[in-house]
Amino acid sequence: MFYSGFDALFSILFPLVFLVVLGMILFTVVSNLRRWGKNNASPRLTVPATVVAKRTNVSRHHTDNTMSHTFTTYYATFQVESGDRMELEVDGSDYGMLVEGDTGKLSFQGTRYLGFERKDG
Repeated sequence: MFYSGFDALFSILFPLVFLVVLGMILFTVVSNLRRWGKNNASPRLTVPATVVAKRTNVSRHHTDNTMSHTFTTYYATFQVESGDRMELEVDGSDYGMLVEGDTGKLSFQGTRYLGFERKDG
């Protein structure tokens, strides 16, 4: 008697959970493709800017009891002449070279960081 109720519950919940997970994956893929297309359609700009902040986001993914992977995402916040600020994801090597307070020329395309050329002096 108990097993027939469990089977009925499982036959309803499993497809529902599967569809929710599939929907989340599809949403993420579509969002990333949309952002990629929007960035590609945006003009490449180079503007005077100042590095005002830096931060990292560390995420850990466990595959089993003995293995885990750590991923670090690097971000830098730039302030342009108008006073507007934008946070862009940067490579780890660029992150290490940026110092808060640095001024120079920021190159970007949409939300895609292209580079930062520090002003001498």
